[in-house]
Amino acid sequence: MQIAMVGTGYVGLVSAACFARCGHHVTCVDIDRQKIEQLNAGTIPIYEPGLAAVLADRKVRRRLHYTADAAEGCRRADVIFIAVGTPARETDGDADLSQVYAAVKAMAPSLGQHAIVVTKSTVPVGTGEEIEHLIRSIRPGLDFSVASNPEFLRAGHALQDFLQPDRIVIGAEDESPAILLMALYRAVGIDPKRILVTDRRSAELIKYAANGFLATKIAFINEVADLCEKLDARIDDVTNGIGLDRRIGSQFLQPGPGFGGSCFPKDARALARIGDNHRSPMRIIEAALASNETRKQSVVRRIAAVQNNSLRGKTIALLGLTFKAETDDMREAVSIPLAQALIQAGSRVRAYDPVAMDRAKTLLPSEVEYCASAFQAAAEADAIVIATEWSQFRQLDYRALKDTMKTPVIVDLRNLLSERQLQTCGFTYLGIGGPRRKAFEIVPRPPRRNRVAADAASIPAE
Repeated sequence: MQIAMVGTGYVGLVSAACFARCGHHVTCVDIDRQKIEQLNAGTIPIYEPGLAAVLADRKVRRRLHYTADAAEGCRRADVIFIAVGTPARETDGDADLSQVYAAVKAMAPSLGQHAIVVTKSTVPVGTGEEIEHLIRSIRPGLDFSVASNPEFLRAGHALQDFLQPDRIVIGAEDESPAILLMALYRAVGIDPKRILVTDRRSAELIKYAANGFLATKIAFINEVADLCEKLDARIDDVTNGIGLDRRIGSQFLQPGPGFGGSCFPKDARALARIGDNHRSPMRIIEAALASNETRKQSVVRRIAAVQNNSLRGKTIALLGLTFKAETDDMREAVSIPLAQALIQAGSRVRAYDPVAMDRAKTLLPSEVEYCASAFQAAAEADAIVIATEWSQFRQLDYRALKDTMKTPVIVDLRNLLSERQLQTCGFTYLGIGGPRRKAFEIVPRPPRRNRVAADAASIPAE
């Protein structure tokens, strides 16, 4: 099948790579000529585990093409996926669809008969109709379809989520595009039971509802963690006790500095706006957003609390800059407001991240000093702040690290490290949600042989 992928961000590039891996011919389209030149030269403009290996495969490379010409890229395509950004507008929080409509206007003149235009971008309910009207206004006699196929890819796990998804959602207004898209995903190896076919509006809302719910779950557990600290309870045990309930599950119950990234904040805001626009207020989502903002603002107070409530003149080592581990995405990352607040409070900020140093330099305050390693960042520091849960931070030699610091203090915003081990190394440790170590530990004994069963076994058979 001939596929065009408009947009070469995390969603577009991963989707294109996976479709090409499964035998389809894919043309990636992006207006950013520099990015297209990088891709044609074999350079990947984003960090996503495993993606480089897929794109380096000879068979995949033969099936993938990159162009900045939308008309050329979409002319022979059977299916055109729109995978461009839909950031929140600063004025009102609504989704900014300018990139979506620009892509539609660019591709419409070259669309072939029976083409299927599919929105992978997260768009408000009703956008499918708007796209359809726009194409008809440009190509009145064209026979085409518009479908919705929202993405559910997690940064850092995008390849796995594409090839082994929890579900594929297809929203269409007639059978033809639905059948073709089902065949496309079944050819990738997706179990038909995991493919949900619905109408276009429902598919558009499913994406917002899913992200809104997960954002709410994070905001909820962060407030529970705050309550644990007031009550001297242990958040690890509380989350375990909650998560063992199959109706709730353990995912997204890890307390931290608040949700960020390219999806949750903007999608929650957009969902709240959709509710307002249709006189159906989303009060729970609004509360989750407010709670998350409060959360990010409170992070600096945690750091100040272990510095005698004064950060002026202190050197803070900020470890981890991305919004989460295994990605270089810094959209809505807590490191941005955190670095700003620390510098405003008079601190010296020394930062390190395994993959996002170049991106960080365009987003963090100019006063931030960038280091080549965690050890370099921690040298002569008054405190280390773990802002991203990179696994390599678990493996640091903290005994040696302590000797390089001015004051051995760690503020672990991700509960990544062992409180007991760090205290043994001589650190003052502050995590999220109260004490991390258990008050006691019960070692299970081997089960005793049931006496009734033993007695019964000794009775001779008749």
